[in-house]
Amino acid sequence: VIRVGHGYDVHRFGDGDHVWLGGVRIAHARGLIAHSDGDVLIHALCDALLGAVALGDIGGLFPDTSDEWAGLSGHRMLQLVRTRLESVGYVPAQCDSTLIAQAPRIAPHVPAMRARIADGLGVEVGAVNVKATTTERLGPMGREEGIAAHAVAVVMPL
Repeated sequence: VIRVGHGYDVHRFGDGDHVWLGGVRIAHARGLIAHSDGDVLIHALCDALLGAVALGDIGGLFPDTSDEWAGLSGHRMLQLVRTRLESVGYVPAQCDSTLIAQAPRIAPHVPAMRARIADGLGVEVGAVNVKATTTERLGPMGREEGIAAHAVAVVMPL
């Protein structure tokens, strides 16, 4: 049976000169604070994938209390989640995601993000959608305090 999951993640800004979003390094005046690379888009997507097959979330799979996962790249996280899905008889079929950020500008990086996510999931680029929106300067994302992401994933049996 085909299954669907939803994921959400948010990270606040801190020191740094870039952010990782959708597996792509983007120059920015600040970085995102996280135990891993802080890729909110991929974190939300991983939670959606895990949720689709009732395997919990990335906090359970990659706890931030473990040095083993410190600095883990979003791309590698996607690969590990895909392996976990396969272990219970499922594979990713399609995903749709939305980044919520006032800055940096996302649109120029969307094609690279789609390609990187598709590679990590082992799917065609056409099965991956990435969108971005601002909050019109409202709330924490609008005040550029951080970046958030929502993702929906569809998985199917092997």
